[in-house]
Amino acid sequence: MSDTPALAPDPRLAERGTLIERLGIEVTELSAERAVATMPVEGNTQPFGLLHGGATAALAETLGSYAAVVHAGPGRTAVGIELSATHHRSARAGVVTGTARAVHLGRSLATYDVVIEDQSGRRLCTARLTCMLIDAR
Repeated sequence: MSDTPALAPDPRLAERGTLIERLGIEVTELSAERAVATMPVEGNTQPFGLLHGGATAALAETLGSYAAVVHAGPGRTAVGIELSATHHRSARAGVVTGTARAVHLGRSLATYDVVIEDQSGRRLCTARLTCMLIDAR
């Protein structure tokens, strides 16, 4: 038996065929404390050509959930239990970047603040996600 602790599974391994893949979300950094991802605006708009608020919320939940899974560790997982998002402005083109930062990393809950910005660094959305940490099934 190894003295090295088992690493938490990388949640990105199961993205195929999911909303994450359909939205074009690409995670570029992932740890329990911080997660970063990009998402194209094209293909994720509402009928009036603006970035869809639901796509923005999905990006925020993806980032916080992925980071919470890493925090949860081997044999555990995370499920989102509360998401709030304030949309400050929208985007019509380009790529947006989301950054999740841990606010609380506990034994049973993890909470993240998520900021989503456009390519010029303008804040589009501020979100907060709380995940419950549970045993994996």
